[in-house]
Amino acid sequence: MAPRYYTVTWDQLHRDGKALAWRLVDKGPWKGIVAITRGGLIPAAIVARELDCRLIESASVITYDEEAIGEPRVAKSPIAAGDGEGWLILDDLVDTGTTARIVRALLPRAHFATVYAKPAGKPMVDTFVTEVSQDTWILFPWDTEPQFVAPIAKSAAGAAS
Repeated sequence: MAPRYYTVTWDQLHRDGKALAWRLVDKGPWKGIVAITRGGLIPAAIVARELDCRLIESASVITYDEEAIGEPRVAKSPIAAGDGEGWLILDDLVDTGTTARIVRALLPRAHFATVYAKPAGKPMVDTFVTEVSQDTWILFPWDTEPQFVAPIAKSAAGAAS
């Protein structure tokens, strides 16, 4: 079955990031935020602003090459966060949970939050905003650009011939 695509706009990501901050505000205070790069950088900035948190660390786990899942590897560890006590880990999405498992092993005492969660990865996070189906590929605003799209009627007419 072909994957489904769900396009997230900058405005929607900002609204969803603020919604995540609302869910996290009473769970703090936080010593800092660990942004999982690259997808967690922008949600971490939004949440950091809303929670008035200025200490930002990063963790880089490489799992994807375009849309293909590869062997995960840690490219940068979040050294400043210690074992994660009092820290908030932020990512854009938990998909299969591969990245989440790796970062949880690095920071076992941290609170893990994502903006979006798929069923396979959902048990790995403590807080999220929106669940999407496992076969949905989320197109984030940094992965897309606005362009013309033909009206559905014109697309359907061409497909019928």
